[in-house]
Amino acid sequence: MTNGREADGSGAADHADRHGTADPEGVRVDRVMDGLRAFGANYTEFTRRFATWLGLHSTDAAALVEILYAEDQGAPLSPARLSERVSLSSGATAILLKRLEQAGHIVRTRESTDRRVVTLRSSPDIRPRAMAFFGPYSERMAEAMAAYPAQEIQRFEQFLGTLRSTMDALLANEYENGGPTPPAP
Repeated sequence: MTNGREADGSGAADHADRHGTADPEGVRVDRVMDGLRAFGANYTEFTRRFATWLGLHSTDAAALVEILYAEDQGAPLSPARLSERVSLSSGATAILLKRLEQAGHIVRTRESTDRRVVTLRSSPDIRPRAMAFFGPYSERMAEAMAAYPAQEIQRFEQFLGTLRSTMDALLANEYENGGPTPPAP
């Protein structure tokens, strides 16, 4: 064991230390949560490198990735939805969008019958650059998933959906105002 971690990085010793026994179910939960945390950290690093590659601040790149992803899903974002996705105030989001627009990475359009509604779109020249950067990532992820039967991937999708719903509920309820009340000193 090194720094509370098993040599395999599983966290089994941590779980036993916290709970007094080596609980196989608890160890499994720890391993899954550790894997999700590590994947999230790697994805954050990937986005940071995308930012560096484009010469952007990491928050600007994260916003650009959200805009591109939403377009790919057929549900382009409004500034308000982007603000929610990147956890910025409306004022900070407006400044961020101005930077992205001035850099030529996005355009604001009015596609709704309600002309007050602004839709965020990627500019024509940013999409090929994003595809060049994220192409190898997409290919490797597709290769990794191809090693698993469709039924396993479907169950994993359901599992991720459950985790996301759980996190959404926590954020909307227990953590709505920043988190639980800290214990008294």
